Amino acid sequence: MKKIFVLFYFLGLSFFVNAQDEAPVIRKVTYPTGYTSQLNLIYTSAVAWEGKMDLYLPSKERGLSPAIINIHGGGWQNGTKDTQGGFNSYFKAGFAVANIAYRLSGQATAPAAIEDTRCALIYLIKNAKTLNIDINKIIIMGGSAGGHLALMGGLLSNDSRFDTNCPGLKNIKVAAIIDKYGIVDVGDKRYGKFRSGSEKKWLGDKVNDQSFIESVSPIYQVKKNSPPIFIAHGDADPTVPIQQSIDLKKKLDELGVKNEFMIIPGGLHGKFSVAQNAELDAAIMKFILSLKEFK
Repeated sequence: MKKIFVLFYFLGLSFFVNAQDEAPVIRKVTYPTGYTSQLNLIYTSAVAWEGKMDLYLPSKERGLSPAIINIHGGGWQNGTKDTQGGFNSYFKAGFAVANIAYRLSGQATAPAAIEDTRCALIYLIKNAKTLNIDINKIIIMGGSAGGHLALMGGLLSNDSRFDTNCPGLKNIKVAAIIDKYGIVDVGDKRYGKFRSGSEKKWLGDKVNDQSFIESVSPIYQVKKNSPPIFIAHGDADPTVPIQQSIDLKKKLDELGVKNEFMIIPGGLHGKFSVAQNAELDAAIMKFILSLKEFK
């Protein structure tokens, strides 16, 4: 019996080590002729950390470019910009793409990731002339925790409370926010305790501070003049309940904020079929092109 136990112990240990060593799937971004790239561009810095983004820029001959900021998910504790892709529809429409990294909760707890998101947005606005970006056509987008950060980055507008690492800009705005199954209320207890350890780990010593939790939760930042928001959520999401997006939709409607809510039938947490992803991409682009800035 002891030998069997030892065998299972080492098998389990081996599985754990292998699982831990599994590298994330790196996605090489292929961009069209005429585009140029600036990879791992430093847009901000903090203690022992550099905030980097990958920029993909269309030819200046096309005039000022609209831009989209992409933010990866991972429960604020995992993930990397290097796993992101799916930018083809934006390249075809002539968008500049900024694919950003931010501090994970193991590096710094809340509100660090929000600070970094804001700094990325501010960097693009401050350097818009050099990058040939139209500051009136900046879209911010993310999925899961990235959706939460996209919402916070855009909804805060000129509220500079999280801009301590990149102060000095007064006119901060986005043309729209694309929220894919993002966390809207970080402290939502209707589903029992925290849905996973992710929220608890990200909040750190602020985990019981309701005032702080509200300050980092998008649903409390919505105002009548908030930017338009496109929401996408699978109705079978086991990680972030669709009720979070339903609550956001309700709040936006109450305040008269332009929005669109796309429910993905049978969709899990970011796991949609090829056809559903194609339909979602088309719906997002249609929403963007319906905005007054793009007409």
